[in-house]
Amino acid sequence: MLDKVDLETKFDDKDDYEDELDQYQLRLLELSHKAKEAKVPICMVFEGWDASGKGGVIKRIIENLDPRGYRVIAIRGPTQDELARPYLWRFWSVLPAKGELVIFDRSWYGRVLVERVEKFATKDDWKRAYEEINNFERLLSDDGMVLMKFFIHIDKKTQLKRFEERQKNPYKNWKITEEDWRNRKKWDKYEEAVEEMLARTSTREAPWHVIGGIWKWWARVEVLKIACRTIEERL
Repeated sequence: MLDKVDLETKFDDKDDYEDELDQYQLRLLELSHKAKEAKVPICMVFEGWDASGKGGVIKRIIENLDPRGYRVIAIRGPTQDELARPYLWRFWSVLPAKGELVIFDRSWYGRVLVERVEKFATKDDWKRAYEEINNFERLLSDDGMVLMKFFIHIDKKTQLKRFEERQKNPYKNWKITEEDWRNRKKWDKYEEAVEEMLARTSTREAPWHVIGGIWKWWARVEVLKIACRTIEERL
């Protein structure tokens, strides 16, 4: 699926980008108020390569929203308390309430991505997770939640360029760690895991949207467009 992603589409003019960004940010603000009134929960899940631009996309989504109506959940490694329970347990308590928008910066898909590649989960655990995740998301959809899943895709050359830029920039070098460089060496293994994840967990209730992230302006607007269209259809 990744080979079919268009990585070349872009905005040639900054004014065109800013006009569309303003248009869809305003529309999302209006829709978020309507969803609140209708008590419809909205969940947006973001996965993607390191340095693919997930943070920039999320920033543009929430930039003009009412801060009382959304939360951003940044997923890190599980605590000892969370490890003592079924792995989906830690996500239940932070799901959106009715009428709320919650954005996951990484998510339960860590089980079939980083936990698979780094062997934090056994093979039996991550193989079983595809069905568990599909059942989990089907339950959320059946309960009325709008669930959108985005994978931000870039190529290996673009990632290297962004890693090097982060290291040189004193305002951004906190974003780059030895772990990022170590993960990059396993690109092929992660790519295999991503492909299987997309193939096995893109369902009618919760399809994956794979977004080309080389041109950041285009990716930001494309995600906003999909979000607005999806919420409009639900409402």
